[in-house]
Amino acid sequence: MFRKLISLDEAKAVLSRSFQPKPLGIEEVALLEACGRILAETVVSSMNVPPFDRSTVDGYAVKAEDTFGADEENPVKLRVYGTVNVGEKPKIRLNKGMAVEIATGAPLPEGADAVVMIEDTERTNSDILIYRSVVKNENVMKAGADIHEGETLLESGTYLTWKDLGILAAVGLEKVRVYRNPRVAIISTGAEVIAPGHELSPGKIYDINGYTLGAATIQCGAVPVNLGVIPDDLQKLSKALKRALETADLVVTSGGVSIGPKDIIPKILDSIGSPGVIVHGIAIKPGKPTTIALIGEKPVFALPGHPTSALLTFHLLVRPFLVKLAGWKEEESFKTVKAFAGVRMFSAKGRRTFVMVKLAHRKGKLLAFPVATGESGAITTLARADGFVEVHESRQFVDAEEEVMVKLF
Repeated sequence: MFRKLISLDEAKAVLSRSFQPKPLGIEEVALLEACGRILAETVVSSMNVPPFDRSTVDGYAVKAEDTFGADEENPVKLRVYGTVNVGEKPKIRLNKGMAVEIATGAPLPEGADAVVMIEDTERTNSDILIYRSVVKNENVMKAGADIHEGETLLESGTYLTWKDLGILAAVGLEKVRVYRNPRVAIISTGAEVIAPGHELSPGKIYDINGYTLGAATIQCGAVPVNLGVIPDDLQKLSKALKRALETADLVVTSGGVSIGPKDIIPKILDSIGSPGVIVHGIAIKPGKPTTIALIGEKPVFALPGHPTSALLTFHLLVRPFLVKLAGWKEEESFKTVKAFAGVRMFSAKGRRTFVMVKLAHRKGKLLAFPVATGESGAITTLARADGFVEVHESRQFVDAEEEVMVKLF
């Protein structure tokens, strides 16, 4: 038995008092490597985009006033003086009565202020007939129309996506400063657990948590360091935990935290550094045995071995902590939807209970039904769930048809 369970809110408060997570440092990386990272500086454009007035159509660069009055019956004739292609600097300056053939995207020659579409002209040797007048800046993209010099492009703390990288590339940046990704050491424990890829002998199960927790850390902007499966052996686990603390910024373990003779993780954490265990046992279901320690300045989250318990407690406790280490502006909370309980949902006495649910539309109402298995040891409990309903420890049950908030995965 755990001597004293504390509430989830108390556990969060203890963690908050013991450690205030903040970004771990800044590094400069190549632009493509920055996708999915957190920007560590505010980026201001040092140039206009485009850097010159450019044509948006194939046609003829002109002075707009030279085309005034042109129509099908009364075309305007202008003399053509050369061509401007994409990627080259114009060598011609337009004066009154002149035109220059121009390609889409090419810079306007000096003196031109509009472009006549090729469809509205007729070429005759060195002259063109213009059958439609244009106004100033027609068919022209002005310098700085997309991005202007001095414009703030991205704020520090931005999660960089492909769109953001396009903006940075547009102003010629080859590298960008981002927050360092936290390294998270992940250890699975248990004599019955073996890594996927090995032959499954009697009594053994494959390691699920090493991979689900690793993937969850990636989605928090961190780098998982999977140290594999360590048996329930005092010396081997002590050695593995010390190695994890040396190589990572944060440690996550699964298994070995309950009350059995092989559940030795809390004992080891108290022995390898101070202050040691700060939380041992939380009044939640699933996830009661969850243990949190602080070894020096590095936190260790020792989660239950059951997959659903491990993943739920990761999202409740580890994720909010980890995203701050990664430099995110704020914790990304669960999205929620309103629904109605499809059946009565019971809580565990004195513990905040998280009921995994599947959503379904019935007669115009969104209903939440508990996932069938309900066992924390089944990975499908979480995999099949759309989200969960949180039943406060002060309540015995949520009645059928009662409105509930479903937090979505």
